[in-house]
Amino acid sequence: MVLPRCRSRRTRTLWNWLRPHTIERVLINSLVQARGVRYATASRFTEPEPLPWDGTIDATRRGPACPQPPSSLASVVGNSVEGLSFDEHCQVLSVTAPADAKDLPVMVWFHGGAYVTGSGESAKYDATLLAAHGVVVVSVSYRLGVFGYLRDNLGLLDQLAALRWVRDNITAFGGDPANVTAFGQSAGADSVYALLVTDTEDLFHRAILQSAPLGTRSPDRPDMTAALRELVSVDATTPVPDVLAAQQHAIVELGPRFSPSGSMPFGPELATADLSAAATRVELLVGHTQDDGSPYVAAHPEAWAMVTDLVFADPARRLAADWATAGGKAATYNFRWSPEGAPLGACHCIELPFLFDPDAWTGAGMLAGHAPDPALAQVMRRTWTDFARNGIDALPSRELEFGG
Repeated sequence: MVLPRCRSRRTRTLWNWLRPHTIERVLINSLVQARGVRYATASRFTEPEPLPWDGTIDATRRGPACPQPPSSLASVVGNSVEGLSFDEHCQVLSVTAPADAKDLPVMVWFHGGAYVTGSGESAKYDATLLAAHGVVVVSVSYRLGVFGYLRDNLGLLDQLAALRWVRDNITAFGGDPANVTAFGQSAGADSVYALLVTDTEDLFHRAILQSAPLGTRSPDRPDMTAALRELVSVDATTPVPDVLAAQQHAIVELGPRFSPSGSMPFGPELATADLSAAATRVELLVGHTQDDGSPYVAAHPEAWAMVTDLVFADPARRLAADWATAGGKAATYNFRWSPEGAPLGACHCIELPFLFDPDAWTGAGMLAGHAPDPALAQVMRRTWTDFARNGIDALPSRELEFGG
């Protein structure tokens, strides 16, 4: 289906009819989706510029992912970019909404992947089941690795550009630009944290941080960033394969030298965070999985808890406490479910099939051949969407637990 562009920034519509997932067909009439919509454009190592609509666009196909190496967690989660094309010009987003949407809460998803892999266009982030709970979901792709984070926080600027697109255009999809929740997992959650402390435009109003590796933001991070820039020597003309080779070399070199920062050398540079401004205007839900750290020390089960606490759990609890101290509303969660025989327990990423289409996660090693518990998945989706709709007051507790 080729969809019309409208010259008015406030009255654009583009829909690709999407059949509802059969599991929840009874809960919805129909859903619609626009895929691969470009929200900005940029040349290599330049800031993103908004992309005006001027004619027609095809919103029936998934957009490109940023060029990237294979994921280090592929054995745990599967191939998150299977079937996608790759292009540096990856500033695209997809929108999923109920067909009759009007003034619904908006949830903007930022994918994980250590800032070097993944895409919002991945089938693993199909948002039909979330949208069926009465929200509009926007999945964002942004520049990764050297392309996005060697200098100038370009990936973060892409994300801000996407949020401005949501502010200016989501009404046409039935979303309420005054009720936007930014949510993400792993590096996507770290992105939401970076957005919290840098956004001065009131672009979102609630935030969900899932397994944010905030423990990698250690005092040695500035030294690691300086070393990263010394190691990677590329320019606007360097072929993509050479860029990725230089990127991988830097990751291998820096990992042993800087810990825990070296486990995620790419990402936005942030000044010392002042939470007071954000805390008073953004409600926060932050948490982790019970064994978040297990994939990173898989051969040493005795270290799972230590890595989980150092990188994920303790920083999440501190952030929630600091948020409340700064005058904000915050809640925490712990996701404890794991299937029988799961090799890594309730590991990093294991909550994702409970929010998105579980069929897309079939075969993921972390599930050990099992399907997510459908009742728990309903609870998770309802909790996330209730929070997006009405904030902290919609939660049954300020300290949530799922499964276990």
